[in-house]
Amino acid sequence: MPTVTQVDELPGVLVVQPRIHEDARGAFWESWRDGVLDEAVGWPVRFVQDNHSRSLHGVLRGLHYQLPPHAQGKLVRCTVGEVWDVAVDLRRTSPWFGRWWGMVLSAANHAQLWIPPGFAHGFVAVSDQAEVQYKVTHEYAPDHERCIVWDDPHLQIDWPLAGRPVVSDKDAQAPRLADAEVFDRDPSVGPTGTTEGRTMPTG
Repeated sequence: MPTVTQVDELPGVLVVQPRIHEDARGAFWESWRDGVLDEAVGWPVRFVQDNHSRSLHGVLRGLHYQLPPHAQGKLVRCTVGEVWDVAVDLRRTSPWFGRWWGMVLSAANHAQLWIPPGFAHGFVAVSDQAEVQYKVTHEYAPDHERCIVWDDPHLQIDWPLAGRPVVSDKDAQAPRLADAEVFDRDPSVGPTGTTEGRTMPTG
């Protein structure tokens, strides 16, 4: 059973760490078990789509999210190479609105990051090549897809970059947080796939 740890600096974000069983043959681990997030998240997490990306060194993807009723929770891991992965709280009523947190995800550390609905997600490849796989709680909905520019001066994300990253035209032209559509409430996704507002914590 993987262990699940709350990120104190950005409540709602969780680190999921599988237990690795190694022997002379190699290794085995349980990368996902249904129900492992439910208690920590507070609602039954059900994934409907798996995504897989490959990025070369210096490629930055993000900061991406989807608006209700297709807001996505994501469980992200890196299966080849290494990335620096970031979550940003976009819930306007949250005490942590506009705050970010990042960590290294790699094929070596096996760590996974749970990014709840209501948060933006992005990462930069820091190895020569990196492959990222992630599960999502809602299918891709292009009409509800939004993005915040990666170098928004309000966010001041400390990306581990030696120079300018490689980004898509769409990501490069994304608005800053101040001009973006965000979440007026916490879009907690229930087991039926509906979006239900939740009362925000006070601190």
